[in-house]
Amino acid sequence: MTISLCMIVKDEEETLARCLDGVKNCVDEIIVADTGSTDRTREIAEQYGCRVYPFQWTDDFSAARNFAFSKASGDYLLWLDADDVVTPENAERLVALRSKLEREKPDTVQCPYDVAFDETTGEPTTTFLRERILRRASNPVWQGAVHECIPPVGKIVTADFRVLHLRTTKDRGMRNLRIYQEQIEKGARLAPRDLFYYGRELYYHRLYREAIAVLQEMIEDESGWYVNRIEACKVLSLCLEACGKTEQALNAIFSSFRFGEPRAGALCAAGALLRKKGDLRGAIFWFTAALFCRDHSSEGDFENPTDRTLTPMLELTVCYYALGEHKKAVFYHKMAEARFSRHPSVVYNREFFRTKGLL
Repeated sequence: MTISLCMIVKDEEETLARCLDGVKNCVDEIIVADTGSTDRTREIAEQYGCRVYPFQWTDDFSAARNFAFSKASGDYLLWLDADDVVTPENAERLVALRSKLEREKPDTVQCPYDVAFDETTGEPTTTFLRERILRRASNPVWQGAVHECIPPVGKIVTADFRVLHLRTTKDRGMRNLRIYQEQIEKGARLAPRDLFYYGRELYYHRLYREAIAVLQEMIEDESGWYVNRIEACKVLSLCLEACGKTEQALNAIFSSFRFGEPRAGALCAAGALLRKKGDLRGAIFWFTAALFCRDHSSEGDFENPTDRTLTPMLELTVCYYALGEHKKAVFYHKMAEARFSRHPSVVYNREFFRTKGLL
């Protein structure tokens, strides 16, 4: 049983060696599709024994990834980006995973993807599952010009092999947004998943009114994946808030409840909106509820664990203190301190309460 690592790269001399160092001893071959590098990317890849193939970039990430897959010969295909990192611990997990692949012969292996991290502790703050390892005999095909994915098929298993996505300073500018807009200009009809990511790109670039229209269309499309519809409600709320439409922003958050069990991120968002309005009791209700939410990352959510812990603890501390209920404020401060003693906000609150004689 063999594993091929497949990558697409362009001007990745800053991070490629770091990525390959973590995984080079865990795979049987490394396929690199170079989409037009002008730096030392190709040279670095060849130093690691990669098979490098030039690929003419066509503003289509799926086309590039499918090309890389087509050059692989392994029984299983693993994909990584150049700014991904496999730690020694996870390299061991990948090696151990081989026996499971040999024994169970899954078609799709989903693995945790850590994409955001706490600046103080380094712990992941946003994690979701990705189709990370695919059985080549199942003919996996990437879909989507941007934010591409492989719809999981066949026998699907989950593994504890984690990949860390450490973003770089590389400027991607308007690339993703431009690709979507060019597709639309050519008459393409975006699928619900693409509408979600297009709306999110519009939000990132502060094109709030355009984002609102796109996200509302996506949310009302019943063929859309419920997890994306929930996330779209959260992004829609941010857009509406940026436009000064607080009540509509709240309604957008509450509309996410139509598609599944309330998520902690949505409850914290509702609490934050109410706190800004001065409705501290209402805010307390939603922040308290967030503390009791389940982890939905196994469903594919963009899960932020602190939405179930640190964030509502800090917010409850602030709300109760503002209401003059100092004992309750200290209670939630201590709850946060027990788990996040070094976090800057917890440190600040500790000193604040000491100066007030409450600790």
